[in-house]
Amino acid sequence: METRYIKPPISKPRGLLLIISLAAFIALGLTVFLVPAIKSAAVAILLLAIITLLIIAIKQAQEPELSFTLTFMHIQFHSPSGGWLARWKNIAEIGPATIANQGWHQPIPWVGIRLKDYEEFLDAICPRIASKILLEQRALLFLAYKRMDNPPHEIEDMLFDDTHYIGRSGKTFKGLLAMLANRMHYNRELLGYDFFISEDLLDRSTEDFVGLTRRYLAAS
Repeated sequence: METRYIKPPISKPRGLLLIISLAAFIALGLTVFLVPAIKSAAVAILLLAIITLLIIAIKQAQEPELSFTLTFMHIQFHSPSGGWLARWKNIAEIGPATIANQGWHQPIPWVGIRLKDYEEFLDAICPRIASKILLEQRALLFLAYKRMDNPPHEIEDMLFDDTHYIGRSGKTFKGLLAMLANRMHYNRELLGYDFFISEDLLDRSTEDFVGLTRRYLAAS
């Protein structure tokens, strides 16, 4: 299988926004120099707005051009905060995520991934991304919990379980990585998958992405 690159769905004006903010900063400096009588309060407000715009431009310039890389060996996620990597041989299933509701399964704009071994994935994930997953995907667990008649656990216990996780090799994970391992366990119990990929990160529908990744999974 050839290497494929999945890009964010919306291309951001990286260089243009940076140029505009720098030009605005220079223009404000010239205005203050040429018109010294201008009110300092107005200058301060404009300067704050330009600095804010400049910070946004710099952050956008640092964002990767890619969301995911798919190779014959693995799928890798990219972000300014870091990323994660999962080998196809460590993935048991990839599929469209759904929420059970009165016997029906309602599709949601997420792709679910179920792993074979948590330890390998935990060793390959950036702690900042682990924290991001915990925060951004907790709504899915909460939604599944609210739709259940007899939830197996209290929602607080599932969201904030930081019990040490022991991998297959005997390695002990603590802190954020332990919390992520426990969260993946609860996700699997309630949602059928360990963690999820938002459609917002994809340049195609979840169905097309699932079909593509399943071809890589079958070929591995």
